[in-house]
Amino acid sequence: MQIGPIALENRLFVAPMAGVTDRPFRTLCRALGAGYAVSEMVTSRKDLWKTLKTSRRADHTGEPGPISVQIAGTDAAMMAEAAHYNIDRGAQIIDINMGCPAKKVCNKWAGSALMRDEPLALAIVQAVVAAAAPHGVPVTLKMRTGWSEDHRNAVKLARDFEAAGIQMLTVHGRTREQGYKGAAEYDTIAAVKAAVRVPVVANGDITSPEKARDVLAATGADAVMIGRAAQGRPWIFREIAHFLDHGTHRAPPRVAEVRRLLLDHLQEHYALYGEFSGVRTARKHIGWYVRDLPGGEAFRSQMNGIEDCALQLRAVGDYFDVLAATTQRMPAGNAAAAGAQGEEEDEEAASAAH
Repeated sequence: MQIGPIALENRLFVAPMAGVTDRPFRTLCRALGAGYAVSEMVTSRKDLWKTLKTSRRADHTGEPGPISVQIAGTDAAMMAEAAHYNIDRGAQIIDINMGCPAKKVCNKWAGSALMRDEPLALAIVQAVVAAAAPHGVPVTLKMRTGWSEDHRNAVKLARDFEAAGIQMLTVHGRTREQGYKGAAEYDTIAAVKAAVRVPVVANGDITSPEKARDVLAATGADAVMIGRAAQGRPWIFREIAHFLDHGTHRAPPRVAEVRRLLLDHLQEHYALYGEFSGVRTARKHIGWYVRDLPGGEAFRSQMNGIEDCALQLRAVGDYFDVLAATTQRMPAGNAAAAGAQGEEEDEEAASAAH
């Protein structure tokens, strides 16, 4: 599969999730079988580019390519400038956010709210494509099926976006009104796939190898994008890849392997965020890993009282050492993903509107 001239390793993608898919997490998912990962959304507000949050999001040091950066905003010229800014910092693909349902984003008419203003949505696409084209950088876009049950316009917009130069479309199978409630539907994604020639990616409720297979079959999509199900279970990508290739389930990872993966992830996390923020922002990742493990709830509570990276790292190592003494492998299935959080409302991305 390709995005414009860029070849991808496979058709299993990591979804952009604010507060989750930072560089350490994206790199981990890529190492565990994901063929492509999109960054957290970066604001188009120039006055916020020098903030610590945006500088971290625009840091791709050591990240395997292709590097894809998602941008968010409501002003076409500013979105074009944001594309230039991120291309200068290593972005090889620019992704436009028209899928985020967070109120703080949509209340500013950014994210999926743009689907209510089709002329503005198209103007943004045209501006970003024009900005990226001289650099040879393809532009992709993520959207929902529509704003509401009565306003499903993904097919029409998909045609318009393709005509404007978008080179891949990702569709989450819910409206903005739904948020993350109810079940994702895939008929609209299938209709989008039938309406355009560019690659189409299916997103929403893909939590198991069987679900990935079924969604690919039902939609005809070129790839699947996984978000919440990868939280605390980043090896889901290699599990799906194995199932799609062989029709059998790969054994769950050994506890000892997960211990090593998590400890390495935490050290990369601390290096990016520093001591004060690192120990705090790591708590959610640790919580997702241990959520449905023996003593996991008590351990999560213990984590909230640790404010030192070294102590946190040691506590995690000790927890998994105890677990490995009684359990050789992690539990099969996706129980840990069931309670994972979706895209977090992001103050900085929400401020992208003007």
